[in-house]
Amino acid sequence: MLKSFHVVKRLLLIVPCGLYADVTSSEHSEIIDLRPVVVTSASEQMPLVVELDMRAAIQPIPAQDGADILKHVPGFAVIRKGGIDGDPVLRGAAGSRLSISVDGESILGGCGQRMDPPTAYVFPSSFDRVVITKGPQTVRFGPGNTAGVVRFERDLPSAGEAPGWSADAYATAGSFGRLDLGGTFQWKQDSLTARVVGSRASSDDYETGTGESVHSSYERWNAGAAVGWLFHDGGFLELTANTSDGEAAYADRMMDGSKFARDNMGLRYALSRDEGILRAAEARLYYNYVDHVMDNYSLRTFTPSMMMLRPTVSNPDRLTYGGKFEMDAEWNSGLGMTLGFDYQVNEHSVRSSSDQEVMPYERKARIDDANVEQWGLYAESSLLLTERLRWVWGVRVDGFSAEDQRDKISVMMLGERDNPTSGANRSETLPSGFLRLEHSLSEGWGQWYAGVGYVSRFPDYWELFSKESRDSLSAFETDPEHILQVDVGWIVERDFWSLSVSGFAASYEDYILIESGFAKPGMMGNSRMAVISRNIEASTHGLESSLRLRWENGLFSAATLAWVRGENESDGHALAQIPPLEGTLEVGYRGARVSGAVLVRLVDEQNRIAVNQGNIVGQDIGPSDGFAVASLHASYRLGSGITLAAGVDNLFDKDYAEHLSRAGGNVAGYVQTTRVSEPGRVVWVRAELNF
Repeated sequence: MLKSFHVVKRLLLIVPCGLYADVTSSEHSEIIDLRPVVVTSASEQMPLVVELDMRAAIQPIPAQDGADILKHVPGFAVIRKGGIDGDPVLRGAAGSRLSISVDGESILGGCGQRMDPPTAYVFPSSFDRVVITKGPQTVRFGPGNTAGVVRFERDLPSAGEAPGWSADAYATAGSFGRLDLGGTFQWKQDSLTARVVGSRASSDDYETGTGESVHSSYERWNAGAAVGWLFHDGGFLELTANTSDGEAAYADRMMDGSKFARDNMGLRYALSRDEGILRAAEARLYYNYVDHVMDNYSLRTFTPSMMMLRPTVSNPDRLTYGGKFEMDAEWNSGLGMTLGFDYQVNEHSVRSSSDQEVMPYERKARIDDANVEQWGLYAESSLLLTERLRWVWGVRVDGFSAEDQRDKISVMMLGERDNPTSGANRSETLPSGFLRLEHSLSEGWGQWYAGVGYVSRFPDYWELFSKESRDSLSAFETDPEHILQVDVGWIVERDFWSLSVSGFAASYEDYILIESGFAKPGMMGNSRMAVISRNIEASTHGLESSLRLRWENGLFSAATLAWVRGENESDGHALAQIPPLEGTLEVGYRGARVSGAVLVRLVDEQNRIAVNQGNIVGQDIGPSDGFAVASLHASYRLGSGITLAAGVDNLFDKDYAEHLSRAGGNVAGYVQTTRVSEPGRVVWVRAELNF
């Protein structure tokens, strides 16, 4: 552990801290907010809500997938597997505990080993913003949101916008062959609108601080289009279509992702009014298909092993379709209410080949293994009790039905075995809800809030269909998870400083724990190691804070703090996959044209572990060391339409790995490591053009 970090850690614990600062023109006494050209983090703008501009450059090197952009928010971590497609973690909760919504659609990956989490199919530059709600403090965006909801959103055209066209483009180049290109074109004429987006991102293997190459190259692209019609009554009808694909090398496993194809179509009608009781309504239908391929030969030198003697392929897919209807009402009494209904069907299948040269997987029929249906009814409301006091509440009920379509289960070292729950069906009706009080303080001292939320989460595909249980080859009968959580916080914005502090405490009943290395009977009286799902009692608590300071000469300083602790109460030890204490310190200058800053990230050691326990993304490997990483950036606005930015991440080329990381795999030609190490020094430049 670094001695310097112990000093900074004590300071962070005394003073809640945070990031980003606005600037003040030296020619005026008033403070002028300037949009930061390079974003290093984000804090709450309203109770438990964080919003990020997806078009801004981000340090470390601007994000190329949905998980990368989230790690700049205090409380988030990303489980690294290679150069891309990491799994986001919020407050120690990962997988389906954190709902991912893309343009109002809940999307899921196809891989049973989480090679393609939902954020793998998100291209940040094609969206306008990402909105994060922390904790179970909304019921509007799907079921089971125990950790929170992440929404990737695009702006809707409005009748008040002038006709014409606009476009923007960007390019990012960096170390290790990194190159990102992308752009957006929008057009409006009378009642017709159109939008076209596209991007491409690629990188070679990166190197660690010691110069070791990591199996981590990738290439990905996406294209999308939307056409719409504006009605005179405030309505808007839009048809969207998106497609994407890519490939990625992984440093943590025996296979790579050679295909990440996604096709999506959506139709929605949105109505917005400025007066009357009915203020807004929206109806949408969507179709989403993910076709994923993983193999052990496309992106690496094929090396026979006991597990894979020949070129091997697995090709899972997932078809998701559904719809949503929602309407907003508002009364003069200060009462507002949102009522809604959502529905979704998930159909999963897989085909594979243990010898691609003899029997290509393309010639095989897909085998259905899982079908899950969900419907939800919800109401969310706010009531202004006084000028400064507001109640916000929501209730939700979800119905789930699942069918186990697997006839056989492939068991390591035993081959295929009969599935004991083949053809079984199960259904659940699960409630959720929250209540929050928000109070605005006098004299411009911001507002404080306190809320309590309850969520029932139905087990996901990875917990039901891709794991075993303690006593069976199938985990299909795993119980739903229930969480009761309290959230409190304070947000204040003053002339030259701002502060946000939030804390939470959660109690889990039937927490779904994933445990690897679980001994079960094998062949000839020997034991084998299995991966199982089981229910336990658990709890977590923690805090995030941010402080921003700014001066009239354009100088600013800022810092963040995030800390979480978890307990496995059933087993009597620490809850696994909990990130360590983390903070950032930033000092810089922000002017009308020129800006720059130095950013230091400080991460504590983590000794509270539970080896081989965790979640559907990963399990604890062992204790981890703390580290400090320095980075710097600068930017220049050439005019209203051109911006240049550059940065150096990991300035001192430090060799380190995050605590939340997959274990390093044995890849031919690469050094195997305990964890997947982070990139060494990265130099990058970015250009943005707006027309």
